[in-house]
Amino acid sequence: MSLPARICVFCGSSSGQNRAYADAAVALGRCLAGHGINLVYGGASVGLMGVLADTVLASRGEVVGVIPKALAEKEVSHKDLTKLHVVGSMHERKAVMADLAEAFIALPGGFGTVEELCEIITWGQLGFHRKPIGLLNVDGYFDSLLAFFDRAVHDRFVHSVHRGLVIDGTSPEEILNAFSDYRVRSLEKWTDLPSA
Repeated sequence: MSLPARICVFCGSSSGQNRAYADAAVALGRCLAGHGINLVYGGASVGLMGVLADTVLASRGEVVGVIPKALAEKEVSHKDLTKLHVVGSMHERKAVMADLAEAFIALPGGFGTVEELCEIITWGQLGFHRKPIGLLNVDGYFDSLLAFFDRAVHDRFVHSVHRGLVIDGTSPEEILNAFSDYRVRSLEKWTDLPSA
């Protein structure tokens, strides 16, 4: 598989307290633009979302935002994007982002970021898409989430082949290299857990 033309990035509407998170958003933005990959994201001008979008735009990349009308009206939408889709709900936002993207990456964020990530993993598990999913584990931020995924496999709530849907790495290039080698797997039914 060649590199995706458009990657959807889930990330925080806050920048967090660790400077490493904003630095990672800058690094990812530069990496995407450097490879000619367009960004799809949640459309906001604040937090890591804003840092990421600003970086891609400053690097002459294209950025497509998708934001619910209620948030756009609160003036958190980015005004300088290549294109901004204003949609009716959070559910519609996620569906549009998923349709536009050829792959997904999660940066640090809060409940919304984790919810978006887990939903897109679930859609992959159920065969609704066959797009690669990356987790940029900045300064160990997602260590406990990855440990949870591994525990879910150990305790037979998640099949190991579905755990393999999540590609984790500590740098944007590591994630993109994994994406370039990505092969669509033949997934067992989600109920097909290994026998004890």
